Amino acid sequence: MLGQSSPVTPGLVRIRRALLSVSDKAGVVDLARALHALGVMLISTGGTARALDAAGIPNTSIESITGLPEMMDGRVKTLHPAVHAGLLAVRDNPAHAAALRAHNIEPIDLVCINLYPFAQTIAKPGTTRDEAIEQIDIGGPSMLRSGAKNHAYVAVVTAPEQYATLIAELQTTGGCTTPALRAKLAQEAFATTARYDAAIAEYLSIPANNPPATHATPETTDNNFPQTLTRTYELAQRLRYGENPHQAAAVYRTPAYAGATVIPGAASTTQLHGKELSYNNLADAAGALDCVQRLQHAGLLQEHRSAAAIIKHANPCGVAVAPSAALAIDRAIAGDPTASFGGILACTTTIDALAAERLATPGTFLEVIIAPTYTAEALAILKAKSANIRILAVPAITSTTADRLALRTIPGGLLLQERDVLPPQPSTWKHAAGPAPNADTLHAAAILECAVASMASNAVALGCIEGTNSTNAPCTRLLGAGLGQVDRVSACRLAIEKARQFSPDLLAMGKAIATSDAFFPFPDGPALLIDAGVKVIVHPGGSKRDDETLALCNKHNVTCLLTGTRRFKH
Repeated sequence: MLGQSSPVTPGLVRIRRALLSVSDKAGVVDLARALHALGVMLISTGGTARALDAAGIPNTSIESITGLPEMMDGRVKTLHPAVHAGLLAVRDNPAHAAALRAHNIEPIDLVCINLYPFAQTIAKPGTTRDEAIEQIDIGGPSMLRSGAKNHAYVAVVTAPEQYATLIAELQTTGGCTTPALRAKLAQEAFATTARYDAAIAEYLSIPANNPPATHATPETTDNNFPQTLTRTYELAQRLRYGENPHQAAAVYRTPAYAGATVIPGAASTTQLHGKELSYNNLADAAGALDCVQRLQHAGLLQEHRSAAAIIKHANPCGVAVAPSAALAIDRAIAGDPTASFGGILACTTTIDALAAERLATPGTFLEVIIAPTYTAEALAILKAKSANIRILAVPAITSTTADRLALRTIPGGLLLQERDVLPPQPSTWKHAAGPAPNADTLHAAAILECAVASMASNAVALGCIEGTNSTNAPCTRLLGAGLGQVDRVSACRLAIEKARQFSPDLLAMGKAIATSDAFFPFPDGPALLIDAGVKVIVHPGGSKRDDETLALCNKHNVTCLLTGTRRFKH
């Protein structure tokens, strides 16, 4: 009877009429077939109707319900009282039931909607603003909200992953839904629309044609920081524990990273082998990826060259750029074999058998390995090395700008800033003292600036170009790092100590390059570096005592380059 397709009291609700309108057609035919077998009348729209017609499943078009055709390229098709009154009517309210009868509207007991793929669209390179706007769903969220508000009577389905649970319940109850399932589906529906709207709000908060900064002093406008920050994250995985075993933890990812094939990130890796990941594993994996992404983004990896970075407790202890993955990994480990033990490795190129054999060398142990791909032989070698080593594959490492903003929580709120994606620009550096550097020196210094930018301040990195013949192919690598210090002199001392401990011969050769994440306030730090054998010092400049440092460099015939770009990382 009109207006009475469901019980008049909340509880089990018999599904008599269902509206199906899905962007993602996965599983919808099987759902429709199961509903039809239970005697449910199916109402469908556009592409969903065509899919059901092709499968031979009887269905009623939305036009026959609304009395109007789909119009404006599909922008208007379900925004009609015949739909929303059918979803919103309180079934045991006499006035609502009377309104349904007066306007010949039948209740709708189930609505199955998944929304236009807005997040997936904006994640694709080259998507235009107009293309993104057309993927903003209007009718879908409206129906989800109507049905979810009235979940005392209506079941709201938002994703193919929910179909099996729904079908199982309907088959168990003779075609009815339970209050518990409807409440759960309603919560998930509101979470879906909140996530959807948040992605749109964030996208529209970015001014059109606003590329990443390409100079040392980017102009920041109020438009870059919306008055209200709205972001949502999807649960990707529950983790073994947090920073310490007594802390629970999970990893979430932004919708743009869900299912992405071109956006690299620690939250979107595929685990191929090993133990369950922990909070610290993923935090350091993100740091390792960030370090090698910087090198890639800066254009410092010419064809057939590989970069490797090893992170330990949030800081690089090994960084190298070399002609092969095996050599880059070997020289990254050589930078600090002690700290590398138990570290997290990221590599920009395929892990082949030679690279895997180096990683399987006795005495070498890494908690996590991250690379775009692995050869079958390499995987076999690594799996044989350890049942626990976590092997992660990440989409091709091509970008460091997918996330425009960096968030950091503080009690009661959060801090928000633009991510530091500015690449080193040696062509703009000022040659301020000592001999003029050659192209190889500038290239190596740029690599080391990427390394120091990944280190906690205060930070100083020592490195060099190593190897010049066919048996020892040249590479640029980290010799020693002083990081996380409360003064720059201590950072210099620690970097020198590490270099002397593991690479004394290279330091003594007089080819070492030192990079600093900020200026030297006094010449005491540079004096330590020069006494240790450093021949090139790279720092932002800007200290009141820069002249004293430059005079010291000139006195000892040491090259000094001023980048003009500070690289603090707290």
